[in-house]
Amino acid sequence: MNKAILVGRLTRDPELRTTANGVSVCSFSIAVNRRYKNAEGNYDADFINCVAWRQQAEFLAKYFTKGRMVGLVGSIQTRNYDKDGQKVYVTEVAADEIHFVDSKANSGDSFQSAPVSQNTAPAAAMPSFDANDGFMPMPAADDDLPF
Repeated sequence: MNKAILVGRLTRDPELRTTANGVSVCSFSIAVNRRYKNAEGNYDADFINCVAWRQQAEFLAKYFTKGRMVGLVGSIQTRNYDKDGQKVYVTEVAADEIHFVDSKANSGDSFQSAPVSQNTAPAAAMPSFDANDGFMPMPAADDDLPF
């Protein structure tokens, strides 16, 4: 099984190109924070090269810029090529799904060294529920579950 699920910030604007056959391809890199602090008390990040093809590539190039938080699901791929007589090996994540993780208003233009957590969303970003939409919020305590 080869499945990669990543959440991180774009380190640069996505680069959209078209192959000779007219297929869209977008190269990008994301910074993914590690779950633990280093000796200085800061979170290190891994910088992961990624590629998206066709509609995913066009979607990424249209709606994402440097500093935006992105979620992706894909697979790890390797390839190699010759450059000046030397064999170059490349490992990257081929994105099958790309998702917004932050709102455009919350995006920054620079990488912020902070842990990524679902519990850090501001209260304003939490959904509101209306009796007319058919959804009801779940109770907070375990003993109040309706089943």
